[in-house]
Amino acid sequence: MPLVTTTETGVPIQGPSATLIYDDWYPALRTDTLRRGKLATAMLLGIPLVVGRKSDGQLFAMRDSCPHRGIPLSVGWFDGKHVTCRYHGWEFEPCSGQCAVIPSLSSHDHLDATKIYATAYPCEERDGHAWVYIPSPGSGRLAPGAHPPVPELKKFGPRYRSAFLTADLPCNVDHGIIGLMDPAHGPFVHQAWWWRTRGSIREKTKRFEPIPEGFRMSAHAPSGNSAPYKLLGVYGQAVETTIDFVLPNRRTEVIRCGDKWFSSLTTVTPVTASTCRIDVVAAWNVFYHVPFVLPIAKFFGAKFVRQDQVTMIQQAEGLKHNPSLMLIDDADKPAKWYFALKQARLDGTGKHPMDGPAELHWRS
Repeated sequence: MPLVTTTETGVPIQGPSATLIYDDWYPALRTDTLRRGKLATAMLLGIPLVVGRKSDGQLFAMRDSCPHRGIPLSVGWFDGKHVTCRYHGWEFEPCSGQCAVIPSLSSHDHLDATKIYATAYPCEERDGHAWVYIPSPGSGRLAPGAHPPVPELKKFGPRYRSAFLTADLPCNVDHGIIGLMDPAHGPFVHQAWWWRTRGSIREKTKRFEPIPEGFRMSAHAPSGNSAPYKLLGVYGQAVETTIDFVLPNRRTEVIRCGDKWFSSLTTVTPVTASTCRIDVVAAWNVFYHVPFVLPIAKFFGAKFVRQDQVTMIQQAEGLKHNPSLMLIDDADKPAKWYFALKQARLDGTGKHPMDGPAELHWRS
């Protein structure tokens, strides 16, 4: 789906298409959905996956397709050690994908079953998610450890509460991500007595700095016209927040107020080429001893995410007609940085669109 941006002179130019980024980690599903001896399914970047946990606790993720005749492995059996295909009984060690048994082989066959592999992907658990590393198509089996570290939510102490939210979005990952980083939609999409009102709009000035494969909204006092941030004032200390965006899809926000902190990791994951999913995992020690703080936080957090979801559903109606779109300065500058960073990664140039710190201005 094309995206049109505008140059400084207002002349429309063609932006990058919504190409998927491989060779990175994506959250597939919540590990609390996994049951002993059971298989679960997920979809990442249009790839069907079967996910499970072995008897020794190790997670695995395989392409949900038997290399023999293509039937989904998820309709077969799992005994805690091997995944067995329902069609012909082929057995696979799920972490490596190596075939262990082909029941139909006779004493006259010379085929070594152990030289056959189903497609298996690195899979690790972090913050209640099964993260799966998706390599580029055709890159072959990865050597152990031949991938970057698994993303993880930042935490600043052993005692904290945490919560998780998710929502499916009927748009490609590019629209999901630039919606995630859009600073101007708050007073309109998130109008609520407990968050923002349209009358709270004021001019903002934020400083940004480049970081590897991303950018950072430098440490600053959070917006005073958002009610939740005002609550931190009860601790009587300065409140400071830092927001990072890093390819392919990760937004991290850390709020500090003395020894009190709130941290969130938000990802927008491509499920298919035209749909994506937003996941938010958060941890905090703010109001740690206040009764019912967790259900209250999840209640309001779910409403917040639902507002974004409804807006993206409504936007998808318009996008079905393939309209020309635009990005403006300064409120849309982070979106422009994202597209440039993504293109640099796809091209393999590693060129960063920011040559140093930048100051942006907008009203929200």
